[in-house]
Amino acid sequence: MTDKTRRSKAKDKIVEKQHAAKQAVYDKTPDRFKNATSLQVRFRTGAIYVGLSVLCVLLGDIPTMVYLSAISAMCAGEFYYMMRVDARLPNEAIGIVGAACFPIAMWYRGLPGVAVVAVLLVIALLVWFVYYMRARVPDVGVSFFGAAYTGMLLSSLILVRQSLESPWGGVLVLLLFCSVWFNDAGAYLAGSMFGKHKLAPRTSPKKTWEGLIFGLVVSAAIWCLMTLVPGVDMSIPKAIVFGLLCGVSGVVGDLAESRIKRNVGVKDSGTIMPGHGGLLDRCDSMFLASVVATVFLIGGGCIPYVG
Repeated sequence: MTDKTRRSKAKDKIVEKQHAAKQAVYDKTPDRFKNATSLQVRFRTGAIYVGLSVLCVLLGDIPTMVYLSAISAMCAGEFYYMMRVDARLPNEAIGIVGAACFPIAMWYRGLPGVAVVAVLLVIALLVWFVYYMRARVPDVGVSFFGAAYTGMLLSSLILVRQSLESPWGGVLVLLLFCSVWFNDAGAYLAGSMFGKHKLAPRTSPKKTWEGLIFGLVVSAAIWCLMTLVPGVDMSIPKAIVFGLLCGVSGVVGDLAESRIKRNVGVKDSGTIMPGHGGLLDRCDSMFLASVVATVFLIGGGCIPYVG
């Protein structure tokens, strides 16, 4: 069977599974909520996601760790699912476990713990590669990348959460979330209303330079609010610079995931979030923005490093 045939069959299976998943959700939906517009569905799903994120982050370090670990595992699963469509053979079991372990290791042992998980992940994948004769070197790389792309990058938020006493560590993480969320929302609204110049037409045709600029302004404004959090030592000019750079990193992360989907030939990474697609579609901007923000806050002396 050629790679082209395998991709075609995998895509057909994805379409069937997505349709079945949507129908199952629709059948269980109360009548008063059926026939909702796409905007209503998107809003309801987004509200649940945001509410859960806020609750876990503000409750404490352990709920934040559990939340990030679960998000990492689910996003890694969706990433591997797309790689299967691209005729790759990733080891989902090892990769998903590795992605989930990164936030746990960061919470328990800091950066040394993350390094240990990375080494164990490589060893496990090498053993799998030796004994599973169908696996190729690119499959090993894809398996490691999926775990690092999701779990390793998101685990950096644990350092931010632990840097300040409760609840201010959670407030700071929540503001980081808001800088990414509102950057995306602001870029989408401004691009829809005023966008004329395409940002990356081959990768994400709907993104515009006008939307990008407005989203970065929103991101910088939220970073200025971080200066009001007790324990954060950051001037307004520094907050603006960091907010702009963090906003750019979020856009790059979004475009990277769009590029993955375009290469594979799928519209959404999954169906777990009606109106948004997959969880990976919702979190794509957060991965790179998280680690960039953590480096700026700790490396810039804005918050203490608690390793």
